Amino acid sequence: MKSREELAALRERARQALAVRDRRDGPRVVVAMGTCGIAAGARDTMAALLDELAQRGITNVSVTQTGCKGLCDREPMVEVHMPGGQVVTYGDVTGPVMRRIVAEHIVNGQIVTEYAIATRTEGQ
Repeated sequence: MKSREELAALRERARQALAVRDRRDGPRVVVAMGTCGIAAGARDTMAALLDELAQRGITNVSVTQTGCKGLCDREPMVEVHMPGGQVVTYGDVTGPVMRRIVAEHIVNGQIVTEYAIATRTEGQ
């Protein structure tokens, strides 16, 4: 750090990065980050998700992580919770697939069926 301004800028970037975890008004994306998920590439999936949201200027999506979902052979796994209660679980979600899920499902409301493992309504 060379100045207070640099420190303030760093703090603001960190605050904005953490703010994506607290959104309540839009979709919620949960990335499975258990040991098997991380070994299968879940960190790259999470990075692609955060990068794609930032590039598109999407700020109303809550991003969180969870542990193992129990389907190790389908990792990395991601759940997309849309307003209204629809939940889609995706499997084999690499970075490019995550970007596609953002574009097609989160932005346009279309489920990416070839990666969808399950669809349910919240609370069921």
